[in-house]
Amino acid sequence: MLRIKNLHAYYGRIKALDNVSLHVQSGEIVSLIGANGAGKTTILNTISGLIRCSQGEIKFEDREINKLRPEKVVAAGISQVPEGRQIFGPLTVQENLELGAFLRFKKKEKEAIARDLDWVFQLFPRLKERYGQIAGTLSGGEQQMLAIGRALMAKPKLLLLDEPSMGLAPLIVKDIMNTVSELRRNGMTVLMVEQNARASLTISDRGYVLETGRVVLQGPSDELMNDSDVKRAYLGKDYKTFWEGRERT
Repeated sequence: MLRIKNLHAYYGRIKALDNVSLHVQSGEIVSLIGANGAGKTTILNTISGLIRCSQGEIKFEDREINKLRPEKVVAAGISQVPEGRQIFGPLTVQENLELGAFLRFKKKEKEAIARDLDWVFQLFPRLKERYGQIAGTLSGGEQQMLAIGRALMAKPKLLLLDEPSMGLAPLIVKDIMNTVSELRRNGMTVLMVEQNARASLTISDRGYVLETGRVVLQGPSDELMNDSDVKRAYLGKDYKTFWEGRERT
């Protein structure tokens, strides 16, 4: 579905991505893990058209999208949940969700948008309870649910998740990861950036490890979770199972 080949990107004169290649197959959850500054968010922003690559190729469903504007990338079927949520705080929950479907309103898909709004409320019942509440007054976990719901309202084929567990309590992280797994079971493809490697690899099919803008390791999630270097660098010395009593999806 998504194929990135020999990607290079810069912030000014600073190289952020150095010859990155990766792929995501339809129906997969793929995780990008690594330390701060490794280039994980830059990859997502480059896919979304927020950053222009200097070299390399990005193909989505065999269509080159390197030079597309962000709204055209969304229209092609890619939606991003940004780091830090970035919801519209002064607007209500429902208004935030409807903004996620702004391109679809132009296509006069009002009935389909209403059905998808109901679907998001089924995924996140808490949002339905707060549909008229000002988004900026939600808890951190509720804001993350809203950010994911807003992205889903664009009806993407590929969902880009940037640090969905950031700043959240462990129980809320479990809820979010369970929802991501449910999305995959419903046919969604997910590329996820996550510093909580333990949580992301538990639900992922495959993963890529980045260091200073380069892919240094890749493979099935089970293999990465048992790799001694990954354990030491990203999983911590105390290697307890993150999901006690939870079956792997």
